[in-house]
Amino acid sequence: MPENETDVLVRLHPQLTLYAARLLIQKALSDARKRGRAISVAVVDTHGALIAFERDDNASGVTIQTAIEKARTAALLRDPCKVFEDFINAGAASFLSTPGITPLQGGVPVIVNHAVVGAVGVSGGSGEEDNAIATQAAQLENRGREHV
Repeated sequence: MPENETDVLVRLHPQLTLYAARLLIQKALSDARKRGRAISVAVVDTHGALIAFERDDNASGVTIQTAIEKARTAALLRDPCKVFEDFINAGAASFLSTPGITPLQGGVPVIVNHAVVGAVGVSGGSGEEDNAIATQAAQLENRGREHV
């Protein structure tokens, strides 16, 4: 039996704050503008629930739900969406039948102290560009860590 009965009854999991989500979104939008891309970017918690979202004025409508679903996929699977896109491209088509999963590059988990605390989803560029922007954004800077 654990020393503290609460350890058996409750697990505490770190989560991204709204403040951190907004930082990640600003990083993604800034990176996309430097690349000349108009994107939508979503940040979700560990359960895939939306924390924050922004769409560049020039981003197409299809990017909205795609960014959200990419973020949700990365959070739920705790891996970048690229991993699952690669499985499918390598012939593991059974991944396409996983409910609620969007195996397109551009969804990346946010990891703090070896724990997934949420995820970022980006849509509006090529798959490689979305993945690069999301990966860069998911790296929380020290100035944001005290608020995570």
